[in-house]
Amino acid sequence: MRKILSTHPLHPRATAMLAGAGRLAIASALDPKTLTSEALDADIVIVRAPLPPELFQGAVNLRAAIRHGAGLDMIPVEAATAAGVLVANVPAVNARSVAEHVMFVALALLRRFRVTDRDLRAKGWLAGREHANSTSELAGKTIGIVGLGAVGQAVGHIAAHGFDLNVVATTRSLRPAPERVGFLSIDALVEQSDIIVLCCPLTEETRGLISRERIARMKPNALLINVSRGPVVDDEALIEALREDRIGGAALDVFSTQPLPPNHPYFGFDNVIVTPHMAGITEESMMRMGVGAAGEALLVLAGKLPINLRNPEVIEHYRRRFPAGD
Repeated sequence: MRKILSTHPLHPRATAMLAGAGRLAIASALDPKTLTSEALDADIVIVRAPLPPELFQGAVNLRAAIRHGAGLDMIPVEAATAAGVLVANVPAVNARSVAEHVMFVALALLRRFRVTDRDLRAKGWLAGREHANSTSELAGKTIGIVGLGAVGQAVGHIAAHGFDLNVVATTRSLRPAPERVGFLSIDALVEQSDIIVLCCPLTEETRGLISRERIARMKPNALLINVSRGPVVDDEALIEALREDRIGGAALDVFSTQPLPPNHPYFGFDNVIVTPHMAGITEESMMRMGVGAAGEALLVLAGKLPINLRNPEVIEHYRRRFPAGD
């Protein structure tokens, strides 16, 4: 029976889809040695944790690595391609969940929710209420979106049509701007935005994109929201700016080191919201991602190519390993 290895449990609907296609196994641990060992006899790997490149060297039955989500940084695509393994993902299906998270943390920062809640519980009604004097509305502010893929577009739509924000964006592609979105360079966006939202993928071009110099360009009350990947931000520079009160605050869902160490400086700021890489995780998005990944796995096991194939250059090598109909 064919083996489908998933790094994490799947949504029940996805599990049901795969029931007749093979044996679904959940990784017993996520360290490179365990993942490599447990993938040796796998036909499909469904990915929600970083895969080591060596996993692809000995997995002779492996047909595809399928990302449970959009970002491909958890899959060493070059190693997969060299081994003749298909790489696929499930794009856009958690965009609404991430976009709603962005608006949630933006509101929480502007309304000083963390410190208000803390002081209300510890010091009483009036102590909590006092913070309201320094809170602010969303409407009329400028939100700058870095990366205008599915998540960025969803953020822009909610921001413009739901909260009457001015929306600007910077993006690699030159597609026409969506309604009520203006394009700016990254430096102009950083300078002009009241809220900066990072929605870009992690690439060599975006690594360190929010550098010390760009943080220095931010408005004194600007908020930085990161729902992309941790290394997009220079952590040392951001921590320094927060300590010196040179920006208004930050909401961080992703980090260069995950899990974030419990003694990390980010936990010490009242104007920083830390979440454990959960912006895209809701009941609805987990169902959509799981069903999407299961659907791609079923196509591959049926001898077809996945809909969202991300390394098409592998097809010739893959067909030599698994001739059509095999």
